[in-house]
Amino acid sequence: MATILVVDDEMGIRELLSEILSDEGHAVEVAENAQQARDYRLRQAPDLVLLDIWMPDTDGVTLLKEWAAQGQLTMPVIMMSGHATIDTAVEATKIGALNFLEKPIALQKLLKAVEQGLARGTALPAVGGVAAAKSTVPANATTVAAAVALPGLTADNASAGAVAAQAASISFDIPLRDARDAFERAYFEYHLARENGSMTRVAEKTGLERTHLYRKLKQLGVDLGKNKGE
Repeated sequence: MATILVVDDEMGIRELLSEILSDEGHAVEVAENAQQARDYRLRQAPDLVLLDIWMPDTDGVTLLKEWAAQGQLTMPVIMMSGHATIDTAVEATKIGALNFLEKPIALQKLLKAVEQGLARGTALPAVGGVAAAKSTVPANATTVAAAVALPGLTADNASAGAVAAQAASISFDIPLRDARDAFERAYFEYHLARENGSMTRVAEKTGLERTHLYRKLKQLGVDLGKNKGE
């Protein structure tokens, strides 16, 4: 689960994005202006920021410049606007924004941009144009020593058992976000194997609606072709 800060002066936009991102399993914080966003960033760094360009007090590009100048641009930032020009989008990208979404924002474009932003993590251009190094996994990375205890695992369920073994080999030396994705992938593959690919039963077991479950599996890259869906 990632913490995403939504900065937009329109209440409807904040509520809509909060609902969509919460359904995706993220923790969402909101700010209705640049000052609230500044205050939040002083307290902590979110995993991702969705930042509106046109706001009444300080525009998003100016806020982005402030964060970059103060060394606070340590998280991916996606700009949003319904009126921005190409020049504005290019300027924001040069400062350090990872992406630009035009309003009204299409659901798939939003989810794709958020997915890419979170995957990019801290690999952002730092102040002065020096790119932050992306973490790599050494060949001898430390792995989980003990097997992961997954409820209901039976000896005759070889497929689910193999997934449990896969979960037990998740490295401790990779970024938290990558480890979380790896575990979630193993978690859903385990339940798919136990339920013979039944999306209805997997949705019940995991507590997700089928629509959200399909979206989550697609986001994690889980192959549904080898399972018998319902």
